[in-house]
Amino acid sequence: MRPGNTLVSTVLLLTATAVAATALWPVYQSAAFVVLVVVAAVLGAGVAVAGALWRWPAWLVGSVAVVVYLVVGVPLAVPGQAAFGVLPSLAGLAELVPATWLSWKQLVTIVLPVGSYQALLVPALILVLLTSVTGLSLALRARTAEFALLAPLGLFLAGIAFGPGAQDDLAPLASGLGLVTVLVLWLLWSNRERRRQRLLPASTGVLPAVERRVGAARSLLAAATVLVVAILGGGLAAAALPATAPRDVLRTRVVAPFDARAYPSPLSAFRSYLQPELADTVLFDVAGLPAGGRIRLASLDEYDGVVYAVGAADTAGTADSGTFSRLPYRLDQSAVRGDEVNLTVTIDGYAGIWVPGAGQLQQIDFTGRSAAALQESFVYNDLGGTAAVVSGLTRGDGYTSTAVLPAAPTDLADAQPGPAVLPPVEVVPDGLDDALAGFLRPGQSPGEQLQAMLDGLATTGYVSHGSAGEPVSRSGHGADRISELLDDTPMLGDAEQYAVTAALMARQLGFPARVVLGFVPADSSTNTAVPVTGAEASAWIEVQVKDRGWVTLDPNPPVRDVPELQPDDPTSVARPQTVLPPTVPDTVDQVDPTPPESTTADPPATDDPFWAAVRLALVIAGWTLLGLALLVSPFLGVLLLKWRRRRNRRRARRPIDRILGGWQEFQDSVTDYGVAVPAQATRLELATAVGGVRAHWLATEVDRAVFAPDGTAGTDADGVWVGVRELQNTLRSSHTRRDRLRAAISVRSFGRYAKRTTGRGRPRRMLEGAGESTKGTGL
Repeated sequence: MRPGNTLVSTVLLLTATAVAATALWPVYQSAAFVVLVVVAAVLGAGVAVAGALWRWPAWLVGSVAVVVYLVVGVPLAVPGQAAFGVLPSLAGLAELVPATWLSWKQLVTIVLPVGSYQALLVPALILVLLTSVTGLSLALRARTAEFALLAPLGLFLAGIAFGPGAQDDLAPLASGLGLVTVLVLWLLWSNRERRRQRLLPASTGVLPAVERRVGAARSLLAAATVLVVAILGGGLAAAALPATAPRDVLRTRVVAPFDARAYPSPLSAFRSYLQPELADTVLFDVAGLPAGGRIRLASLDEYDGVVYAVGAADTAGTADSGTFSRLPYRLDQSAVRGDEVNLTVTIDGYAGIWVPGAGQLQQIDFTGRSAAALQESFVYNDLGGTAAVVSGLTRGDGYTSTAVLPAAPTDLADAQPGPAVLPPVEVVPDGLDDALAGFLRPGQSPGEQLQAMLDGLATTGYVSHGSAGEPVSRSGHGADRISELLDDTPMLGDAEQYAVTAALMARQLGFPARVVLGFVPADSSTNTAVPVTGAEASAWIEVQVKDRGWVTLDPNPPVRDVPELQPDDPTSVARPQTVLPPTVPDTVDQVDPTPPESTTADPPATDDPFWAAVRLALVIAGWTLLGLALLVSPFLGVLLLKWRRRRNRRRARRPIDRILGGWQEFQDSVTDYGVAVPAQATRLELATAVGGVRAHWLATEVDRAVFAPDGTAGTDADGVWVGVRELQNTLRSSHTRRDRLRAAISVRSFGRYAKRTTGRGRPRRMLEGAGESTKGTGL
């Protein structure tokens, strides 16, 4: 093992490991990850070099790597449990060992980035350490050192697989091109060293400086050709063919730990908070909420005509508000405009899976006897700002949280709809469009229409929970209940109905809107805990406004006396008579055409799984073929040039040129196969170096054609080419398949005519092709 080769291989493969590890940066994005990559790569390289130096068997190399993993695993992958920050501890090992196989699934079911949260750095440590040990061990010890390339390539692909589904397409492209650059440089170095070692026994000296420089220049030119083609091809493909869909990675295929659709819509239980048994019950205590702040339980963005629910996680083309993931150490909410708040919540009479909070969550830490279990089962959806605990909250649980409270809107006149795409409204309640039209005036902007809708509900609506002593007001928010609300004079309902009505009307105006269930405490304090009761339950809407994000709007009318219905009011008497008669035909008209509409609309909307799989396979195959074409294009170019050179030689006009061309073709084959030939060898000397009767015959025939008085009269040019073909077949059969492939794409024969000056009388190790001469007996 030559020290120079070991040093260069170590440096290049360490560089390749570091570049490949950048694919994991979107997963962690922390300084702890950078430290882990550097230390793990260096330690892994040390194990590999030691194993190669002292010729350790594979099992011993693996055992030493496991010991290194256990020693450095805690300070690198579980830094929170390291003793004095740098030493392993029993508590840290208790987390490290099970995380070796458990942390992989946890990593794909958590919000990114994860930083150094719990033991989620363990997969990165395993991948980097394994890449460094196996890659460098193969490079230094394996007969087929090219297999070492698989280690950093595997690390890079693992980073893509565990990364986010959507990210900047230029980031992985830049990392991939950088990795290809380093690996190609290492391949060139490795092949040069292998050729040097193979030819060393036949050498009595060293290559002259000029020869070394020419060889290095040729290798550099070949590497530059491959890299330029790959970089230009990859860059143009990325620019011309941008991704049309999020990247399909592991986290998009792993089943989420929480399915919100498996639970009833929390809005359906709105009236239960207002019943006597909960209205005066303290549900939880909260401290840190600013004046006028709201406590949110859940945001709902999908309406099917029966309930408003959390959107499905697999709704194609819509905001993924149904996907809940485990929360890492902290979420970045710097894009949210608002003020940071710190809440302390203690659960009392409340019980359920939904976690009360405020704004967009940044961080949460549970307290109490069940803190660890609650932290483990906590999930969050950042798009909807909804949090849940799968095991449920009960009396005595508590937590502290940090969140960003979005700024309240001051004016909606210039508001424009935001870009969010929500699940489509499946059923629009009867009368909703007519009621909305009654609130609007011609010429209003979208923001003015939104404000007019809110003002209309506040003016014409009255609040009634249907409790004892209040006018009758049914609970629920199905399409029939919303139609009833809009038909009643006056409108009677509470936050459940008004929030749903306002959200549906905002959707009709083009604004993305969702319903939020929560509490509006009458009192709030940033210093002391304030009790929140069931009577303070409420619902409101959030509307996405362009350049502002999601803004909170209260559609609920002020609480005031409900006017008495006048029996002799002609409107109240005539209205049912004018509305009811067309109800039946409207229903019939709507029902009858439904089957043909659904039958004609369903097939295009339904994506056949078979054809979807076929399209996916074709897309993958197309991109794979494009990538392979970019990689092999330089080698195809070499094959094309050799074919053209051979054809020109065989089709030369003069017989002597065809004969010499045949010999040159044989020389080029010898050069490409790397056969050692003495310097300034004659044709017979070259034939002797190759060996065999056929080679001597060919050399004799060519010498006769060149130097005989009668020229080519006694030499058949076509026979020379037949002999060349037979000699080439003999060369191929005496080499391995890999050697034949390398000779086919070798460019050494193209530099044969630039050979080389001798250096101070020293004998040369190798002549990669003999020079041509027609003067004397030299070649």
